[in-house]
Amino acid sequence: MTQTTPQPSSTGTIGLLSAVSIGVGGMVGGGIFAVLGLAAEVGGGGTYVAFLVAGLVALVTAYSYARLSVAIPSDGGTVSYLDEAFGEGTLTGSLNVLLWIAYVITTSLYAYAFGSYGATFASAGSQAAWSHVLITAAIVVFTALNVLSAKLIAAAEDYIVAAKIAILVAFVAYAMTRTDLSASTPSHWERPGSLVAGGMLVFVAYEGFELIANAAEDIRDPKRTIPRALYTSVLFTIVLYMLVAVVTVGLLSATEIVRAADFALAEAAQRVWGSVGFDLIVVAALLSTASAINATLYGTARLSVDIALDGELPSALEDQIAGKPLVGLFLTAGFALLVANLVPLEAISSMASAAFLIVFAAVNAANVRLADRTSSRRWLSVLGAVMCVGALVALLAHIAGNRPQDLVLMAVIAALTVVGERTYQLRRRRRPLSDRRSRRGAR
Repeated sequence: MTQTTPQPSSTGTIGLLSAVSIGVGGMVGGGIFAVLGLAAEVGGGGTYVAFLVAGLVALVTAYSYARLSVAIPSDGGTVSYLDEAFGEGTLTGSLNVLLWIAYVITTSLYAYAFGSYGATFASAGSQAAWSHVLITAAIVVFTALNVLSAKLIAAAEDYIVAAKIAILVAFVAYAMTRTDLSASTPSHWERPGSLVAGGMLVFVAYEGFELIANAAEDIRDPKRTIPRALYTSVLFTIVLYMLVAVVTVGLLSATEIVRAADFALAEAAQRVWGSVGFDLIVVAALLSTASAINATLYGTARLSVDIALDGELPSALEDQIAGKPLVGLFLTAGFALLVANLVPLEAISSMASAAFLIVFAAVNAANVRLADRTSSRRWLSVLGAVMCVGALVALLAHIAGNRPQDLVLMAVIAALTVVGERTYQLRRRRRPLSDRRSRRGAR
């Protein structure tokens, strides 16, 4: 029987520029401010190569998202694609729970960056304490904003994206004329394995391009606009990250990068613009991470409801208070608070990167399975899946060799996905699929 694929309307409200802004805003949403120092510590003069390697994995994966989002337009995005490809079962349930956990950890990453940059305004002796205060305040305040009005900051998102990109581009353009470019020559690179591991350690900095797929139903001329927006946003971000890496490594010594790992970009800006440059980058980081915390809390809370409706998370997450999924919001915020305050930055970044690599590998596999329906070149999605798996192996090998204790945290993530899937299996027996779908439609 031939299956008719619904197509998004060609009269949507989102054009190419706005779609690109969604992708770029999602990627440059705080990740680069948080993980640049980590990448430079591992990659040395080859840090820009590490960002390139990670970017290529994201770019190939963007092909699968482009084909899937046109053929299966849905605000459910990744969850919808996995459900369509693999149906309801152990694999899909575990991946959906893992996706939710990945976003929770990403919220922690943004909060950590907010605290680290904000604490630079305090005296040196009190920065550590102020960092934790600001981490906690950021999550609590933006949780409260989501309870009251999530649109309060969302309305200013376009301006925040434009401001942070303008600041980064201006910084790179100015700093390139004052940077020691020889610091990025091959003689200063770390070994190839470290470059790949460094790229995968900060792969979370490319998380966000998939948000374009979530808006597929509202994009004009989706067959042309969605692929162009995905590729343009990922390519632009790759180039931007590589240039930022070159100027940072050229401006700061290895010792300085390690000392200022949590706010390396601001330290580099100070070298070319003085204290004004330092403060400007700090303000850009605070605005960027603040908007990212708000948006991620908003989206993750709703994602938790969708997953609960599929029976893959506890049914309490479906409960709404005043028409809002507040149980999911509070649970997301609570976990994010614990991770951001108790887990080191490198572990947070590596956990988030590993989770997204697994999910993106599954999305590539989903497009392989649905290639006839999405009119795709299977070999490209097979390549994407292989690249994601290979990147994950490189990341785990790096963690095992440098921070083996972080593998315990990885095991905790795996255990949480198993618990979520066991909940799914139990509830599916107790609750008919038709009932769950009727409740989803009533939302």
